[in-house]
Amino acid sequence: MILLIKLILAHIIGDFFLQPKTWVKEKEKLKLKSSKLYFHIAIHIALLFILVFDITRWPLIIMIGISHFIIDSIKLMFQKKSTKRLWFFIDQALHIISIFCAYYLFTNQVFNISNVISENTLLLITCLLFLTQPVSIIMKVIFNKWNIEKLTKGNESLKDAGKYIGILERLLVFVFIITNHWEAVGFLITAKSVFRFGDLKESKHRKLTEYILIGTLISFGIAIITGIVYLKLI
Repeated sequence: MILLIKLILAHIIGDFFLQPKTWVKEKEKLKLKSSKLYFHIAIHIALLFILVFDITRWPLIIMIGISHFIIDSIKLMFQKKSTKRLWFFIDQALHIISIFCAYYLFTNQVFNISNVISENTLLLITCLLFLTQPVSIIMKVIFNKWNIEKLTKGNESLKDAGKYIGILERLLVFVFIITNHWEAVGFLITAKSVFRFGDLKESKHRKLTEYILIGTLISFGIAIITGIVYLKLI
């Protein structure tokens, strides 16, 4: 099972941490002609070799690399501006499915959740990484249908402040849950509500209020679910 976690960890690092926005834009513009697409795949394969650290697993790693290239290529060819959000989730789902398929195909393993017990540290790292940049990108994709610039026009904030606040609050919620301090989660929600109440009351924008409430609930919800899954697996 530790091998499977390493494969997923490599995907998270390669897709969300080592892929600059400029690369994504170039890939969307040039599609298969973009050199960044091939750099992206090379980084994934390199990460897999580094994390797996077992040269005998090269068929598994190459298979995942090839499947990643095929999935990304399909996304670039068929994705349109109006369907970017849909293709983001399809793309990520296909990557995870391909990792699972390759793992069970090349290892002849039978899934047994009890095998995760001895891999707590790696699982914890994977959960924490997931709650940072990946969830921020996921939420950004979800909220692309609303124009936040219009909702906050005339009320500028610090650059990327919302993203970092979200990352910190998710990490705190996750830590509170795995340490069995659910009351602290309630305190965090209350504290955030107090800070936001004045702004929302002053702004008198119902849409902005709904936007913030939905974002908060999704952010906390994902962190809570991740914490519960982690506790179940260990």
